[in-house]
Amino acid sequence: MTIVNSNVASQIVKQEQSEAGTLHFFNHIAVVEFNEGIHANLTSGRQMIHDLIEYFGNVKPFGIVANRVNSYSIALLETAEIRSIFPNLTAYGIVSHNEAGRMNAEIESQFCASENISFDNLYEGLDTVYKRVMTKLSVSLN
Repeated sequence: MTIVNSNVASQIVKQEQSEAGTLHFFNHIAVVEFNEGIHANLTSGRQMIHDLIEYFGNVKPFGIVANRVNSYSIALLETAEIRSIFPNLTAYGIVSHNEAGRMNAEIESQFCASENISFDNLYEGLDTVYKRVMTKLSVSLN
């Protein structure tokens, strides 16, 4: 299910479209839905990176949920560089809708600093990532 077809669609604050896919912005989370067949890397995701920095800045904690509604590949070796671009990215999750997506999420999790990033349900992914961001936000305010 795409985020615009979900029960939380009315809470989307902003949407940005690029060649790589669509970013859906909420207050503390962005949901990314990559286009079918895209190879997500620093080059293809340049516009998305710009949009994320523009929206969240580089201080406010935020999370990303990758909603795998399409099949795509990711440049996993660029994970460390992505983390350095987003020092305030505090939570990440992948929502998979089929077995192939779940297998890819498991592989991606080996390259992530976060644990338990794979979800079978969009709402569970959103809720978990949101709670992780709120925990980091409350710690940074104290």
